Amino acid sequence: MTDALLTLNAGTSSIKFCLFELGGGELVRAAEGQIEGVGVAPHLVARQGDQVVSARKWPAGEGLTHEALLGELLAWVDDHLGGDRLRAVGHRIVHGGPEFSAPVRLDAGVVARLDALAPLAPLHQPHNLAAVRAVAKARPSLPQVACFDTAFHHGHAPEVDRFGLPREWEARGVRRYGFHGLSYEFISGRMRALDGALAAGRMIVAHLGNGASLCAIRDGRSVDTTMGFTALDGLVMGTRCGALDPGVILYLETEHGLTAKAVEDMLYRRSGLLGVSQLSSDMRTLLGSADPRARDAIDLFVFRVVREIGALAASMGGLDGLVFTAGIGERSPAIRRRVCERLGWLGVRLDEAANARGGGLISPPGAAPSVWAIATDEELVIARHTRDLVAATA
Repeated sequence: MTDALLTLNAGTSSIKFCLFELGGGELVRAAEGQIEGVGVAPHLVARQGDQVVSARKWPAGEGLTHEALLGELLAWVDDHLGGDRLRAVGHRIVHGGPEFSAPVRLDAGVVARLDALAPLAPLHQPHNLAAVRAVAKARPSLPQVACFDTAFHHGHAPEVDRFGLPREWEARGVRRYGFHGLSYEFISGRMRALDGALAAGRMIVAHLGNGASLCAIRDGRSVDTTMGFTALDGLVMGTRCGALDPGVILYLETEHGLTAKAVEDMLYRRSGLLGVSQLSSDMRTLLGSADPRARDAIDLFVFRVVREIGALAASMGGLDGLVFTAGIGERSPAIRRRVCERLGWLGVRLDEAANARGGGLISPPGAAPSVWAIATDEELVIARHTRDLVAATA
């Protein structure tokens, strides 16, 4: 019987999970799924490939917490594995602050330090840590590992992460951090296998989904990225505004009386594609709509992606390749085409047939810079770090 690892990505109303078996030291995906409707009408679905292997619904109004639902998930894992084989749990933790630049074993002290970072990632950090606490209560002796979305971006040059604020605020941690690092780490490693020359060169990865950012990677290391102090910065996203003149916030508060909480709600939950279109935060819905507001939202999204690619190319002194990933980046040939059409000045070209298929090289063979569409796998990165750290500290 082989041991297994569980990865968790806990959000406001959902918990994504993936179960890996350790077959001869290799990680084999055994099952994956999600619990939706946390606190409202929870339902669990687990799949092996395309096959649903478990589904359960709880009554509406049941109000089950992360703690209760993760207890149910752990019980399902034990039953699915057929024995006491779960050896550790790895968590996606969005913010590691200036302190955590690599994965770490979780204990009460580490959780307390991560809890202090919750104001920097209010949509994510509290829920990430709720899952940690729930597992600790259900299985106190089960090792848990935190893997940080910010860690990949440690090591930037000081001017990349510094704001033009009085220096005492930088000393208090007010600086750029960057996010989506687990995705960028996977893509960087994947490109070493697909195109070693590009992986050693100057590459921009476009993680385009409901949350979206870009990362400039040179020789496998992050040198610049579009998200900053929080996950609000940079590109226009599903419900988040992206980069914003801070004077807008002052104006909303002083001239219109909005509270800090109201501004936070608007910038995180009611802006972006949803706010501009007034229709949906889902790019698929907007692309299928004839409403001119949908076109406005798409145009803004594409414009900001193109502009920031230009800025990141300048940070690296050129561009050898562009990689699209995450939900929109992997699955929307229309958005990839629109972005690339506006990057002709950088030499970017698409092979239309390859772009329609996706899943690999989508520029003409030999074109420079090359363009790719690659599926990301943050869960595998978490599982690898969890396996390695638990083995090293056993």
